[in-house]
Amino acid sequence: MTYSTAATDTMTPPSARNAAPASATITAGTARVRDLRLDFFRGIAMFIILIAHTPGNFLASWIPARWGFSDATEIFVFCSGMASAIAFGGGFDRAGWKLGSARVLYRVWQVYWAHVGLFCATLALTIWLTDLEITGMNYWGQLNLWPLFVESEKWANPDIFLSFMTLSYVPNYFDILPMYMIVLLFMPIIMLLVRMNFSAVAAFVVCIWLMAQESLMQTLGLGAWHLALPAEPWSDRNWFFNPFGWQLIFFTGFAFMRGWLPKPPVSMTLVVLSAVLVVSNTLVSDVALREFGWAWAKTWRAENLAWYDKSSFAVLRYLHFLALAYLAWVIAGDKGGRLLARGTGALARVWDALVTIILKVGQQSLAVFVVSMFIARLMGFGIDVSGHRVLPVLMINLAGAAVLIATAYGAGWFKGQPWKKAQL
Repeated sequence: MTYSTAATDTMTPPSARNAAPASATITAGTARVRDLRLDFFRGIAMFIILIAHTPGNFLASWIPARWGFSDATEIFVFCSGMASAIAFGGGFDRAGWKLGSARVLYRVWQVYWAHVGLFCATLALTIWLTDLEITGMNYWGQLNLWPLFVESEKWANPDIFLSFMTLSYVPNYFDILPMYMIVLLFMPIIMLLVRMNFSAVAAFVVCIWLMAQESLMQTLGLGAWHLALPAEPWSDRNWFFNPFGWQLIFFTGFAFMRGWLPKPPVSMTLVVLSAVLVVSNTLVSDVALREFGWAWAKTWRAENLAWYDKSSFAVLRYLHFLALAYLAWVIAGDKGGRLLARGTGALARVWDALVTIILKVGQQSLAVFVVSMFIARLMGFGIDVSGHRVLPVLMINLAGAAVLIATAYGAGWFKGQPWKKAQL
């Protein structure tokens, strides 16, 4: 979101300042100012994503996604939009549209190879785990990668790896980064439209989002205009994360950070409305169905899937996330000042150290995300070997979190290019 600027950030302790070149409002002629909220919540999302993608992880039954329509994916994409405003928006201001667009294309190139590397590494890992024959599980089969092994020759396009490299074959587990790439490619268009006015940007983003809502387009008799990308050459399955729908949440974060949208006021009325929306959402959540088995809630969900569909990023997911984000924004305080204990006691120091670690994880979100998707499969294997007992599962989750933290600090160290600072 858009935050006020200041010359210094006196609320951040030295450890957190060193850990977080956190977010700032970006407008022409203003300086970047630290804001802990972006990196903090993005870091939290990375840990949630790890838990959610680990097979057999009982902790996944209690992540925020089980309590409402939106989940860590919304946090990731929204914060990515905010981070992109910092990383790329200023480049358009300083270097012009052409060079700004070139920088975006370079980032897409980086994400593409991260996607390819993740797929190849995960494929190799799951083949190896399956061949160990320790658990009797087929781990590449869990990812629905059968076309790579036993069925591709039946279809018109047997060159499955070529299909993967051209993004015409996008397995479900590996569909977040392709969605992110397509959304990034919209950025040069957005930066052209904003030269007219923000209304042109809003109209473009909303129209694209509406065209991604399949049920709406069919109801209007415009099914042929539904925007989606095919996920397989041999079927009518589309990308699970439809980038034409998910760009709405991305550019909402982008617009807040660029200052195109004003920061919402801290209002008790808005706090109450947001809280009511979030709490009422739990009545038809996964937790409600699982714990209480309410028949009416199950019926409502079955009859209203189009309103909270994850694939197209339906409107109830958007509203739920905005309400949740507003509450988090208010609770965290200006520039995230309330996230830090700012005390001298042992508990305060431990809390501030924990926040510093989360900030570091949030800063290195791409590297952390890729590693999390890989080790989630290894963690699932460990859970199977452990017999899904509570203590081993908790220890495996703790080990996974440690790997993410080590990845964040390692990536930060390499990005700092310490060899350039070394004295010869």
